[in-house]
Parts: sequence; C-alpha cells; structure tokens
Amino acid sequence: MPTIRGFNTLRARSYVFRLPLFTRAIIAIMIAFWIAGLQTVWDVRQWGALIPDELSIPTMYRVNSFPLIHLNFFHALFNILSLTPLLERFETEFGTLTSLALFFGPLTTIPAVFYIIIEKFILRGNTAVMGASIWVFLLLAVEAMRTYKTNPYLVIGTHHVPTWTTPLVLVCVVEALIPNTSFLGHLCGVGTGYLFGLGYLKFLSPPEWALRWIEGRLNLLGRLPHYVSVDQKTYGRFGVLPTSNSTSSTTPLGLIGSTQRLGP
Repeated sequence: MPTIRGFNTLRARSYVFRLPLFTRAIIAIMIAFWIAGLQTVWDVRQWGALIPDELSIPTMYRVNSFPLIHLNFFHALFNILSLTPLLERFETEFGTLTSLALFFGPLTTIPAVFYIIIEKFILRGNTAVMGASIWVFLLLAVEAMRTYKTNPYLVIGTHHVPTWTTPLVLVCVVEALIPNTSFLGHLCGVGTGYLFGLGYLKFLSPPEWALRWIEGRLNLLGRLPHYVSVDQKTYGRFGVLPTSNSTSSTTPLGLIGSTQRLGP
C-alpha cells in the first residue's frame, strides 16, 4: 500500500469515502466559504463572523454562520482535520437529520448566545469570533462526559484527574500555544458540550417519530448516498452507550492542539 512517512493513503482515502452525508456537507461548506474569501468584492469574514455589536434581527444568521467562516487556509485546514472525526462519530450515532437540526440549531446558537452575553454585557467587549473550533471543543466535551461515565479518572502518577476535565485542559493548552485564539469562545463550546453530554439539552432534539415520518415521506435513505437514518444510528440517541464496558474513541491530541479560532 502506498504510504507517505507511515501515513496510509489508501486507508485515509477509504475513510474519506465513508464519511456520512452531513459531515461531508459541512466540510464542503467550509471549503466553499474559504474559497469565497479569496476574492475582495465581498468580505465573507465580516459578513459571517459573530460580532456582538453587529448582531440584530436582520443579522441573526451570524449565530449559525460563524463556525463555517475561517480567517485563512491554515485556520480552515486545522479546524476541518480536528472536526471531521468528531462530527462523523456524532452523525453516525445520532443520524443525519438530527445532526442537521442540532448543529444548525441549539448546538451552535447556545454557545453563540453565551459568548454574546459574556463578551458584550459582562466584559464590555466586541471581539469577533469565527471558526469551527467551537464545535470541536463542544464535541470533545460530549465525548468527555461519555468517557467519565465508564472511566471517571485518568491516573497520572499519584494523581487521579477526572476525565471530564480534559476539554478544559485542552482549552488552556490551545490558549497558551496558539496566538489569537478565543479562550471565551472555546469555553462556551465546552460548556454547551457538558450540558448536552449530561442530557439537559435532549428536549431540543427533534422527536424520533417526526424524523421517521420525514425519512419515509421523502425516501431519504434511498435517494441520498451516505445518509444515516434514525434507525441506522450506532449507539442510540443522547450518548447512551450499548454496554457499561464500552469505550469511547478519542481524537488524536496532535489534531486538537492545532485547532484555533482566530479573531478579526
């Protein structure tokens, strides 16, 4: 098999071709916005970034658009590499329609609202945020809460570190190593991920009967390749594991260390 310094290209190609539909769509949209940002006629970043003072009824779209906009090529690349395995796992577990409803709904708007309230009304600032790293840390927090249920502690020497704290440690590491990242934005993502992982946001997910009706009515499983139906999901909804002995997969630290959310 062809390899590049130990990197198996055939396996990577196979993994990309197996990505579910929503994950593919998000990656494609991020790439499209990055390409659109290369021109100078329309300022994509100014249009889509979450800027507290620019938020109003006509610009409410910003609470959903900001994770899709990136400052430059490397910002987009690192965020896509970090987000893809986490989002793919989420979609495989919950289904395509549920992922669409949650990530263009509460899992984006809730951390955005948290950020606006703290940044504008408490810190009295107006720092713009953009980038998918807020989703990365949100999904890491969901995974951390799931891991905590089966493996509560990491043993480091003589110390027992709660596994649910690992996203907070990564937020601090990213803040220390990567310039111009939003510590507050990442914390808002982690906080929302904790709420979802604890089950407090499950009432915001669309009901299963409605998803089945939509899927059957539109024949989504037959028409859309790589679509994950509500009955194909792997582990059940809201992070319920199949057995108490199951283990959660984690994202390589090398990728997480590269995530960043850059301001203007």
